[in-house]
This record gives sequence, structure tokens and C-alpha cells, in this order.
Amino acid sequence: MGRQHDDETHEHDRGLSYDLPVLARRRMIRLMAGTGAGLLPLVGCTGSSSPTAVTSPSATGAGAGTDAGTGTTCAAVPEETAGPYPGDGSNGVNVLKESGVVRRDITGSFGASAGGTAEGVPLTLTLTVVEAASGCGTPRKGAAVYVWHCDRQGGYSLYTEGLTGENYLRGVQETDERGQATFTSVFPGCYPGRWPHVHFEVYGSLRDAVGATAVTSTSQLAFPEDVCGTVYATEGYGSSLANLRRLSLETDSVFRDGHDRQLATVKGSAAAGYTASLTVAV
Repeated sequence: MGRQHDDETHEHDRGLSYDLPVLARRRMIRLMAGTGAGLLPLVGCTGSSSPTAVTSPSATGAGAGTDAGTGTTCAAVPEETAGPYPGDGSNGVNVLKESGVVRRDITGSFGASAGGTAEGVPLTLTLTVVEAASGCGTPRKGAAVYVWHCDRQGGYSLYTEGLTGENYLRGVQETDERGQATFTSVFPGCYPGRWPHVHFEVYGSLRDAVGATAVTSTSQLAFPEDVCGTVYATEGYGSSLANLRRLSLETDSVFRDGHDRQLATVKGSAAAGYTASLTVAV
């Protein structure tokens, strides 16, 4: 699998050239914020699995809300590329319309034709969706979150050679009364050219998600360097540690212009598994 990525580095999110249009939009957003214009509708903050507000001097305008009790504002989470392997119908296959995609445990494939299971350090991922207008204080119940990420060798189900018949590490959850969508997975590997991450799309409802229509927001979650280093020192992660040492959040094609709003809070150990959480306001 590692040899495959040496040949296909450009295919995994396609690096800087693929993401330049996204980065350009984000720079424009910052310029607009400086002149009092509105922000993108997706805002969020790193932190615990419960909704919290964070202070951000740039989070002003139509896309941000203020918490009346604390005076703090939601910080905008950048809109990001879905990459070349979304599985949402925008680039070939559409897993969202398959029966079984709505699930908490995404480690295994589902359906009659797929039966593989992704191995790796256990990871429980929680995204908390909240209302931007409330200053991140009001949970968004009844929204839906679709997540997908690579396996410990850096391969993506449905697309990577040898994995086209699998659909693991993909799934949808409806947010509960706390605005939370939780997934049981494994810690993703690090392939050449990209910092370890998880893709996610937020939909207004579960119906929208399984219909693969009207996506509200698309972004990516990043993992802390120290946690990645610990995980990649364990068995089965191949060249992930070597790949990580060649990268940084500051040079990653997606996170280089700001990652504080996308960096997950991670707790746990390689032996017992990790929990990762991020609050996302819409």
C-alpha cells in the first residue's frame, strides 16, 4: 500500500494545485471579514464534545453569532475541498444512497458485496453541530453528518486499488438533542503530501444526507501532531510516521492558512484508543 501512494501522491486530495481554488476563496473571505462583510455559514470551534463558544476577532458578520452570556463569538470553520474520494456522487460512486450507510460503527464495510474491516488504533469521533446565530450555544438537533477518511495504510474505500469493493470508514449519523453525531472508527494513516485528517459534510437533515442533496457545509478535521506520532509508532501503520515527519500543519495544502478552527481535541492512548471531538456551527 505504501508503494501505491508513492505513485499516487497526487491523487489523494491532489495537493496544493487541486486546492488552490479553495484557498483563494478562503483568502477572499478573510478580506471580506476585514471590511465588515459576512462570512461563510459554517463556523465552529475546537474543544470538548459539548457546545462551547470561543473568542474570535474575525468572526463577525452574518455567519457568526454572539453568546449573550459570555460575549464571545463563533469562529468560522473554513469550507474545504471534499477531495477526489468523497463517495457522495460528486466523483463517481455514491455510498450515501446505499442501505446501511446510516451507522455509528464505520470500521467495517456493509452490503452483500463488501465484507472487509479496517484495522488500526480505535478512534471514537464526535462532531457537535450547533447554531451559529446562538454563539455556538444551541445544539442543532436533526442535522446529519457524513464522515469519511483513509485507512491506516492511507487507502480510501471505493477508490483505492484493492479497496474498490469495500465501503468502510464511511458513514452517516443524525445529530441528537445535544447536536452530536458520534462514529466508531480507527485512527487514519498519513499518506504522502497530506496531514492526517477526516473529511466531513454537514446536511440539514438525514433525508438530505441519504439523498445526497443540499449539502450545507464541507470541511476537514485535523489531528494533533503528538497524537499522530504516538499512533504511527504502533504496528500496522507502515510508512505513516515517515510521511508525518515530512509534513506540518503549516505547510499542508489545506490547513496551511489556519488550522486552529479545525484541530480536534483528542484524548486517550494508543493502547486503549482515542476520542476526538470538534464543535461545528452552521
